[in-house]
Amino acid sequence: MPDRKPPQLDQDESTTVLALLQYQRESLVRKVSGVDEHAARRSPVGSGTTLLWLVKHMAQAESLWVLRRFAGLDGATPDDSVTPDDTVAVAVSAYQEGWQRIDTVVRDHQSLDDPCRGLGAAPAVNLRWVLMHLLEETARHAGHADILRELIDGETGR
Repeated sequence: MPDRKPPQLDQDESTTVLALLQYQRESLVRKVSGVDEHAARRSPVGSGTTLLWLVKHMAQAESLWVLRRFAGLDGATPDDSVTPDDTVAVAVSAYQEGWQRIDTVVRDHQSLDDPCRGLGAAPAVNLRWVLMHLLEETARHAGHADILRELIDGETGR
């Protein structure tokens, strides 16, 4: 898997954070792409973490933090439990479909200082904090996926 470098931008804060978040999202997806279904469910580490769970978890985290906690929108939050019916393709597709909705909500706000107004947003945080949290969580889990993928089949690269 060829190595990809993060974008280097001279843009406003919101554009920069969204670009870096997108880079990490795509890095995570690249780590699960091409792995067989059995391997995506297998955990070579004691914590039980799997590639499939990482993708489902990040879809849940983005929806929870941006749509529910920040924007206060109603709707189901994706479940990150891995079920027998889950596939890598469906999990990745659901994660990717969520990106557009998440990014639209972010772009519709004039300021990263806008506070969370949804349920479960205490303590009070703003959109900047939410995006930075998602950036660090996505990067952290993309790193986990790097390790899992290398243990599963030797593939490396970001």
